[in-house]
Amino acid sequence: MCLPRFPVRRALIYTHRWLGIAGSLLFAAWFVSGIVMIYKRMPALSPEERLRRLPELDLSTVAVSPLEASRRAGIQPDRLRIGMLEGRPVYRLVRGCVWSTVFADDGKELSAFDSVRALGVARQFAPEQAAHARLEVRLTEADQWTLQLRNLLPMHRIALHDVHGTRLYVSEVTGEVVMKTTLSQTRWAYVGAVLHWLYFTPFREHTSLWINSVIWLSIAGCVLALSGIVWGVWRFSLEARYRIKGVHSRSPYAGLMRWHHYAGLVFGLTTFTWILSGCLSLDPWSWHPGASPSSEGTEAFAGGPLRMDLVTAEKLRSGTDMMRPSFPLREVEVLQFDEEPYLLAYRATAPKPIPRRTGPASFLSAVQPLEYQIISVVTPGDGLLSSFSEDRLLRAASEAMPGMRVSGTAWLDEYDDYYYSREGSLPLPVLRVKYDDPGETWLYLEPGRGLILRKEERLTRLNRWLFHGLHSFDFRFLYYRRPLWDAVVIALSLGGLVLCLSSIRQAWNRLRRHVRRL
Repeated sequence: MCLPRFPVRRALIYTHRWLGIAGSLLFAAWFVSGIVMIYKRMPALSPEERLRRLPELDLSTVAVSPLEASRRAGIQPDRLRIGMLEGRPVYRLVRGCVWSTVFADDGKELSAFDSVRALGVARQFAPEQAAHARLEVRLTEADQWTLQLRNLLPMHRIALHDVHGTRLYVSEVTGEVVMKTTLSQTRWAYVGAVLHWLYFTPFREHTSLWINSVIWLSIAGCVLALSGIVWGVWRFSLEARYRIKGVHSRSPYAGLMRWHHYAGLVFGLTTFTWILSGCLSLDPWSWHPGASPSSEGTEAFAGGPLRMDLVTAEKLRSGTDMMRPSFPLREVEVLQFDEEPYLLAYRATAPKPIPRRTGPASFLSAVQPLEYQIISVVTPGDGLLSSFSEDRLLRAASEAMPGMRVSGTAWLDEYDDYYYSREGSLPLPVLRVKYDDPGETWLYLEPGRGLILRKEERLTRLNRWLFHGLHSFDFRFLYYRRPLWDAVVIALSLGGLVLCLSSIRQAWNRLRRHVRRL
């Protein structure tokens, strides 16, 4: 490889050198934290544990309809959950990210939810530690573990003083436990996800600054990796024309810098693709649409806004009475499909391996790892519903994509390249519907609950390969084969770590020389 000696060579040397001096420790931290994230993620309250610890649902005292509750709260909800709080039935209404909580027996909004009430909720949630539970702090600003739950602030953080160092977060907005952490989870998160995403609270709470900083750091990392690849290939000699201490060598460097040179030749490309794909995970400059259906599309698929007028107190009691023989109810959600509201209830089973083909996912979201049942609010006497028909799904899908012609449909009993889960956590079967619109949209529809699980367009499918493919190695031949996948990713990460650490001594010596000159 031949490059002009000046000015390209000089620019290449100094670009790689100074970007490496500035960023070598940061990129080393990204490799270490990436390995940790294979096995440890951010703390979270699992859907199964949350549901298991909820009190049993009792609607015998319901006197106010959800419609009246929404009027009193001044909110037109797109989601409605019905649960228990302090022994009373309660409506939890959601519009976008805005929550409102109204008691179903007297129609009063939740207010004056002080530390005493929060402590009572925590003790009911974890009765085995009730005697040791103590309030730590009332949060009006998010801490490290509640940055994604800022719409549920204020919260009370309560320590259980158990052997795991458990802390529960109780929201004043909903009156429920919304987060759980343990000492082990938080320690691993600091060396894993927090370090990897630069997710430190004072930085992350300024969302725009955080996103743009990570994007530009990633771009600098891409330039660093590319300049290193070019320089490393240029300086490599197949004929071993270099002489280091009288010995022929293919590299002009010795010691740690030789390790750096060879590590760059072997791991430089994967380092570049990892940094690039990490940058793309933040959707720089909004270059592609999201994979979640829009709120407008979701509402159109459901047949319009939630029909609160059809959800009466009597219908709620009738529907839940029909569901109880299947399993005890702890919470129900009202969802709508084809202009008709339905009651949806989940049961948390004991933890067990989930077969990949049966699929499940998160509670009260587009996928669920929990056993569930669904029944019509309007005609509860018809009994539990097994699934919606293909005709009804396609009719609803046409409302979600008005004016667009369907170019193909297929029932999927196996995951494809865009709708998939390594853990088998997405439901099957699903109906995939393709359209001939300019964006080449695909919708994945679940017949069991009448939901759009995923929306793919041409650019989101491209992003799937550029981000998930290059960053997580989510290739069909590899991502279902663990521990092979683990071995490949860890080996490449260790190679990248050697690449970063092998230049630190040289960088330090160079900085010292420049400081002395100054």
